[in-house]
Amino acid sequence: MALPLPFMLLLLFLAPSIISSSPIQDPELVVEEVHRSINNASARRNMGFLSCGSGNPIDDCWRCDPNWEKNRKRLADCAIGFGKHAIGGRDGKIYVVTDPGDHPVSPKPGTLRYGVIQEEPLWIVFKRDMVIKLKQELMMNSFKTIDGRGVSVHIAGGPCITIQYVSNIIIHGINIHDCKQGGNAYVRDSPSHYGWRTLSDGDGVSIFGGSHVWVDHCSLSNCRDGLIDAIHGSTAITISNNYMTHHNKVMLLGHSDTFTQDKNMQVTIAFNHFGEGLVQRMPRCRYGYFHVVNNDYTHWQMYAIGGSAAPTINSQGNRFLAPNDNTFKEVTKREDTPQSKWKNWNWRSNGDLMLNGAFFTPSGAGASSSYARASSLAAKSSSLVASITASAGSLKCRKGSRC
Repeated sequence: MALPLPFMLLLLFLAPSIISSSPIQDPELVVEEVHRSINNASARRNMGFLSCGSGNPIDDCWRCDPNWEKNRKRLADCAIGFGKHAIGGRDGKIYVVTDPGDHPVSPKPGTLRYGVIQEEPLWIVFKRDMVIKLKQELMMNSFKTIDGRGVSVHIAGGPCITIQYVSNIIIHGINIHDCKQGGNAYVRDSPSHYGWRTLSDGDGVSIFGGSHVWVDHCSLSNCRDGLIDAIHGSTAITISNNYMTHHNKVMLLGHSDTFTQDKNMQVTIAFNHFGEGLVQRMPRCRYGYFHVVNNDYTHWQMYAIGGSAAPTINSQGNRFLAPNDNTFKEVTKREDTPQSKWKNWNWRSNGDLMLNGAFFTPSGAGASSSYARASSLAAKSSSLVASITASAGSLKCRKGSRC
């Protein structure tokens, strides 16, 4: 006898995860995943689970719990979008950063670098407020969470975070700014290996051949190159609830116009606030599939969303406030490509709110199969963007009270 649908949904929600790592999905299979996740979200609401009622599904999953500090790993079950299977250090121990110091090759126990290079899963937290000025790139190992909730943590003034050929990374609640180039130096990336690093770009978060990555509730600004860049075959990424300001080239997704391995890249950009002093690349895309959903764009000086090499861009439920300069009202920009080519790219705007003369130039035939591969969650009305993104950036959480 077939089980009733509500009971099946309950079983799906309560079943523990038995997979310690998540293989990269065929993009075609994501359509089924989207429908499943939407149904599961409805089931959770109907079963009366805690909800703060903000309309932000990530925050409503954990923020109203006054004991969040004792239930930190619950965050790993709150991801959405293409990076929703990023479990970080959920299945490992809690590691406490007590020392803001750094040594690229011989890191001390208690430092951030010592934690992120370990082989086993770790959920990394911080004992107190601190500013960490790294001497070289922070080379992360797989299955790590950097969780800044409860304190004020700044990674600033030196090279910043690199996620290279590793998977299952969560970065949450960190202030990342004023990042510099590193390199021409030895850097350790595991307890048993260190190697020579050439000059880095100076990104806030560099994802290079990484997968199952979730960057949530971080505040990012003023880095040498990108705030968050994902290149060289990276995929299964969610960038959510971040507050980005004072930067030129905000986000590059896709290595180059000739690097066709990025054709299966899938990135969700959701609930972010793109704010004061931003110029361009929110994001700039190549080849892959990009779901830009329920973000608040309050500032750009050149354009908001751009691309080359025929990416599929699905823009839904965003709020775009154009600059006063009439030259830059257009949300979109096709980079170095004649209209005869870009007219076939699948770029669409669905339910976006255009303010102060903003306009989005769509293209392509609107192939449903292409947009299915660029869909990762149910968009909410653009009229709700202000409330959904009201808490973007690192949160002022303190232990013992709701976050």
